[in-house]
Amino acid sequence: MKLNIELGGKTRAVELDRLPNGRLRCAIDGRELAADTVEIAPGVFSILLGGDVFDVRVEAAAGKLRVHIGGREYVAEAHDSRRWRRAGGAAIESRGRQPVVAPMPGKVVRVLVAAGEAIEAGQGIAVVEAMKMQNEVRSPKTGSVERVFVAEGQTVNAGEVLATIV
Repeated sequence: MKLNIELGGKTRAVELDRLPNGRLRCAIDGRELAADTVEIAPGVFSILLGGDVFDVRVEAAAGKLRVHIGGREYVAEAHDSRRWRRAGGAAIESRGRQPVVAPMPGKVVRVLVAAGEAIEAGQGIAVVEAMKMQNEVRSPKTGSVERVFVAEGQTVNAGEVLATIV
C-alpha cells in the first residue's frame, strides 16, 4: 500500500507491505525499515523496530489520524491516491450512524457527552483509563450523539461501543 503521510508539516512517501512471515516491510521516502508488528486490539499496535518496542494507538477523526506513542499525541493525514480518486478529490467525513468504540479494555472514568447533544468531529466522547493511562475517545464526525452506552466507573472491552453519532 502506498500512502503520502503528512506529519509535522512534512509529507513523506510511505509504502507498507505485510510479508509472509508476519513482519511489516515499510519504506519511508525510499528508505526501508523492518518491523515486527502485532495488533493488540482494534487500532492498538505493539511495534518492535530496531530493538525498541513502541505501543501505538491510532484513531481516525475528522479525516485525520491521531497517533498516540509514549504518552504523546501526533496528528497525521494519510493521502491514498486511489481513495482520493474514488472520492472525486473531495475530503470526506464519515457518513451515517457511526459507532464510537473503546480502543482497548479499561474503565470509563468520564463521560463527556449526553444523548441528543451536538458534537464536532474530534470532540471527546469519553475518557477510558487503561494501564494507568487515560485515553480520550473522540468523535469520528460532526453530528449529534444518538445514544451513550456507558456510564462512569463501568469497565469496557476493546471494541465495545461507547456511543453512536448520527
